[in-house]
Amino acid sequence: MELTGIILPVNRERQYKNAFRLALLSIALAFAEALFSTFYGYNDESITLFGFGIGSLIEIISAIGVAHMTKRLEQNENGTRDNFERTALRITGFGFYILAGGLVVTVIYNIWTQHKPETTVPGIIISLFSIAFMLFLVYGKTITGKLLNSDAILADANCTKVCIYMSVILLAASGIYELTKFQYIDDIGTLGIAWFSFKEGKECFDKAESNGHCSCC
Repeated sequence: MELTGIILPVNRERQYKNAFRLALLSIALAFAEALFSTFYGYNDESITLFGFGIGSLIEIISAIGVAHMTKRLEQNENGTRDNFERTALRITGFGFYILAGGLVVTVIYNIWTQHKPETTVPGIIISLFSIAFMLFLVYGKTITGKLLNSDAILADANCTKVCIYMSVILLAASGIYELTKFQYIDDIGTLGIAWFSFKEGKECFDKAESNGHCSCC
């Protein structure tokens, strides 16, 4: 007997638990990225890697907000964004604005002083690690969001894609420097991180002021 066309019911409680686990994994990954990237970025004097690490540190706040959102949706799927989530978004947005401004100022200073990193090998390793795990998170969040028909969870998956773009910038800048020793590639990569930081900051403030689901946070 063929079962083609039969749609099995979705265990929503189980899927929300999966979504929460993915949010916890996001927090753990952001913490690991922040720890290693800021340490090696500072020691090796690579501002692209250091800026990536600070961005990951800020993302922890956003990821905590997403974990809270997942629990809220599990209890009430039709509920709107609460004060905790809005506060987390504003703090995250403010942090990204400060990071973007700080990185631009640092780039100007580094160009003026002709500064260059000692090595960017840690940036290559960390970015490859980040891209692999981020792709797993995007896949998991997308599948879970579709099963739950949840715009909020799907929006979080898109947010994770933006984090992948930042990792790709880190990988490109770090790889090119190791191959060519081009002095300004670290500064160019840093400006790329600054741009995405500004963009994410703006998205966070937009989300905090509405009940809609932006593409990233």
